[in-house]
Amino acid sequence: MNGAKFAAAVNCMDGRVQVPVINFLKKKYGVDYVDMITEPGPNKILAEDRNSAAADSIRKRVEISISKHFSKLIAVVAHYDCAGNPVDKETQIKHLLAAVKTVKSWGFNADVIGLWVDDKWQVHEVIG
Repeated sequence: MNGAKFAAAVNCMDGRVQVPVINFLKKKYGVDYVDMITEPGPNKILAEDRNSAAADSIRKRVEISISKHFSKLIAVVAHYDCAGNPVDKETQIKHLLAAVKTVKSWGFNADVIGLWVDDKWQVHEVIG
C-alpha cells in the first residue's frame, strides 16, 4: 500500500452506486482505492443538517481518510432513485451543491467534487 493513492467518497449506502463511483474515481482521477463513507441520502444530511450527529460522523470518517490514507479528493455523491432522499433530480442536485459547500467548509487539504449517478448508473461530475 506504500504510495497508493486514495480518494474519499461520501456516498449513499445504496449498493447500486458503489461500483460506478469507485470505477469513475479510479479512471478519472487515477486513484488506487476509494474510502467509502456511506449514509442514506448523505447529500441531504450535509445540505440541511450540517450540525447534526450524522454530519459530524461523516466529517470524522472523512478526516480519517485524509489523515491516515492521505486522500486528496473528496467526492460527495447523489443519485437517481434514492430511498434516503426521495426527491426529484433538481432537488437532489441542489442538495448536492450545498453538501459540497459544507464539505469544503471543513477545511481539509483536498479537492471536493460533486457526483450525480443517473438512472443508467452512469456517473457525472456536477459543477456548481
